[in-house]
Amino acid sequence: QKHEGWTASPALYDDGGYSGGTMERPALKRLIADIEAGQIDVVVVYKVDRLTRALSDFARLVDVFDRRGVSFVSITQQFNTTTSMGRLTLNVLLSFAQFEREVIGERVRDKIAASKKKGMWMGGMPPLGYDVKDRKLVVNENEAKIVVHIFERYLVLKSVRALGDDLASAGINSKRRLRRGGEVYGGQTLTRGALYAMLQNRLYRGEISYKGGVYPGEHPAIIDPPLWDAAQATLAGNRVDRATGVCANHPSLLTGMAFDDAGERLTPTHAVKKGARDRYYVSTSLVTGARTNRSGERRIPASDLETLVIDRLRAFLNDPGALVDDLGAGAPDASGCERLIERGRILAEALAADAPDKVKARLMTLQCRVDVKPDRV
Repeated sequence: QKHEGWTASPALYDDGGYSGGTMERPALKRLIADIEAGQIDVVVVYKVDRLTRALSDFARLVDVFDRRGVSFVSITQQFNTTTSMGRLTLNVLLSFAQFEREVIGERVRDKIAASKKKGMWMGGMPPLGYDVKDRKLVVNENEAKIVVHIFERYLVLKSVRALGDDLASAGINSKRRLRRGGEVYGGQTLTRGALYAMLQNRLYRGEISYKGGVYPGEHPAIIDPPLWDAAQATLAGNRVDRATGVCANHPSLLTGMAFDDAGERLTPTHAVKKGARDRYYVSTSLVTGARTNRSGERRIPASDLETLVIDRLRAFLNDPGALVDDLGAGAPDASGCERLIERGRILAEALAADAPDKVKARLMTLQCRVDVKPDRV
């Protein structure tokens, strides 16, 4: 095209390895920046779908081209975007390009789903305890012993944090891997996140997980069912303890139950002044810094709010008339009312006498919700 006065730009805008379905491509961003800077007059591709394979993205690019007076040329496809027929041709070609990209994606996803349902290993980094041979997972005997040891120690310690410290002191680290260039990496201290993932990884049961489903795998299991079930039961118990605040030194009784008058959750926080720890419930936007300038944003002393709520609950539970009236048409017979009143009295006493973690568990069981309004709770 030299006879047309064209001069090739020294810069090439190649995005190898990036999907044509997105505009988040470094070379494409450079191209747009150079067009906006007036350095480009004609964009040349060998096929239309090399620029983009999404109609919506192409419309945005055409707006940029038109605004800067830039022409668009495809070497192997004849069309002229200055005419209505040329634009129609271009859109038809792009429609097929987008369709082709989406069909390929669907086929790949369907292939992965079908293969995983058959229990096949579909690639990725093999976990500690396994190696990959002929595209299949095989047990690494030395590492498998470490995996079993990790599960057994967790059942003894019953804490992932303590387990991490125990493994670090024993010199047990993550799996060592080899890059294609021969570089060795890994072999680092196992973090809590890695240990949680390991303890819940169903590959060790000889299974494959995919989108909520679990399928028998082609690879052998490392962890036997009793050990696996015991570890999962301990993990589940610890999750409940964390939710109810059993492990907290200063449990906030109303975590997840208290809301300000705009419906925003109140988050527990604290401040330490002169060695004294003061707890508060604060609107989430004040904690995250996403201030909304709402008059309803709250910062409330935790002990005051908790005492108010517990006292109100105990008064209700100790009031036989209020208990029965609250049930309305669903009130039981006389004997049922007596049991209800007695149960209310016992629960009211427990809310006054129990440890904070147990009080919090009772409030969660009661499904309490506390709404803090400008003039009332």
